[in-house]
Amino acid sequence: MQRVVIIVFDRLQQLDATGPFEVLRAGGYQVELASPTGEPVRSESGLLLGVDRSLPSVRGPLDTLLVSGGHVGEAMHDPIVLRALRRLAPQSRRVASVCSGALVLAEAGLLDGRRATTHWGACDLMARDYPTISVDPDPIFVRDGNVWTSAGVTAGMDLALALVEEDQGQDIALNIARGLVMYVQRPGGQAQFSAALRAQRARRQPLREVQAWVAENLNADLSVTQLAGVAAMSPRNFARAFAAETGVTPARYVENLRVEAARRLLESTTRPVEEIAAICGFGTADTMRRTFLRLLNVPPTDYRRRFNKEATA
Repeated sequence: MQRVVIIVFDRLQQLDATGPFEVLRAGGYQVELASPTGEPVRSESGLLLGVDRSLPSVRGPLDTLLVSGGHVGEAMHDPIVLRALRRLAPQSRRVASVCSGALVLAEAGLLDGRRATTHWGACDLMARDYPTISVDPDPIFVRDGNVWTSAGVTAGMDLALALVEEDQGQDIALNIARGLVMYVQRPGGQAQFSAALRAQRARRQPLREVQAWVAENLNADLSVTQLAGVAAMSPRNFARAFAAETGVTPARYVENLRVEAARRLLESTTRPVEEIAAICGFGTADTMRRTFLRLLNVPPTDYRRRFNKEATA
C-alpha cells in the first residue's frame, strides 16, 4: 500500500487533515496522522484528534508527505516539525500542503524557487515573507514538480482527488468523489472563489435580486439600463449603488459570471465553443475568446484542453 503521512498540530483546521484523509483512505492508501510529540492534537474548533505516531518516529520512504493547515504560527517555528519536514521530504515521492500548511513548507525551505498557493487570506503574507516563492492566489491547488500546495479547507479534498487521479486514473477519483457526495471534482486551475463570492453581496434587497437575476439570465440583455429596470431604479443611481455595495461595476459583475459559467461548461461538457458562447451571453465565440484572453490569459480552446480530459481524449 502507498503510505501517506499527514502532519497535524494543535490549532489545525480539522478538515485540512480529515478531508484528504477520507479521500486517500477511500483510494486504498495507508494514511497515518503524525504530531510533533505523538500526543493527540486539538483543532481550532476544539475537536480532539488522535494520531498514529510522533513525527520523530516517522521513517521513510513515503509516497506522500502532507502538511495540514490552520493556525500554523507555532508549527512553522517548531524545530520538531521543521526537522521532520527537511528529513522526510527527500524520502517522499511527493510533498503536499493544505491551506496555510504551505507556510510551514515555506519556512522549511521546501518551496524556494517554486510556484505555490495557499488560503487566499495568507497569500499576501507568504509573498511578503518568502519572496523566492512565486505565490499564485487564484487556483485551488498548484503542482510544481513533486510539490503540491492547495487553497483552504475543502480544496484539500480536491488536491487529494488529484493525487488519486494521478496514481490510479480519473475513473477511480470520480468514484471516490461520488462516494463522498462531492458536487464535482474541481481541477486545480479553478479559482478559489466563484465570481459571486468575489463580489460582495449587496445590502439592499433590490440589488440582491439583481445579482440573483443575472446568474439565472446570462444570455439576456444585461446592460445597465436593463438591470436598473429589474431593480426599479434609474440607470445612474443603480450603477452607483451596485458598485458601492458589491465592489464591482455591473458590467464587470456580469462579465465575471459569464466567464465562470463558460469555464464550468468547458470543464464538464463537450459542447462546441460557439454554443457555450451563446449560452453564457457572449454572443459570439470571438467575443468569448477575447474576454478569456483578457481575464485568464488563455483562449477557451486551450482552457478546455487543460481541464477537460473527456473533451481531449
